[in-house]
Amino acid sequence: MKKLLVATLLMVAPIAAQACAPTDFTIQDVKVSAVGSGISTRLSVKGKLINNCSAAAAAQVRVDAKDGTGNVLASKAGWPAGTTNISPGQSVDFDLGRMLHYQSDMQSYSLTVVDVRAW
Repeated sequence: MKKLLVATLLMVAPIAAQACAPTDFTIQDVKVSAVGSGISTRLSVKGKLINNCSAAAAAQVRVDAKDGTGNVLASKAGWPAGTTNISPGQSVDFDLGRMLHYQSDMQSYSLTVVDVRAW
């Protein structure tokens, strides 16, 4: 029984060592703007998600829209690469603004990697 346990641990250890964490991804070149006017105004939240992990993986990014005092008005999360893994050192461009309904009192935005998965 001990041999089986040791063999299982040796097989699983390399997989666990390759697991990526949210901190293995970075978000760069974020640009936020309101596009259009009136009731057709939509939000554009563009950026670049970079995989700094040693394995291919995908990351979920959450965007929080805040008012002038820092209160979160809206929050949505999305997978910029969908169900496609991003290779180590590679990046994917994204626009998560379409997930949020524009509000005129939105003053600041924060983007955070909240989950990582290998598809």
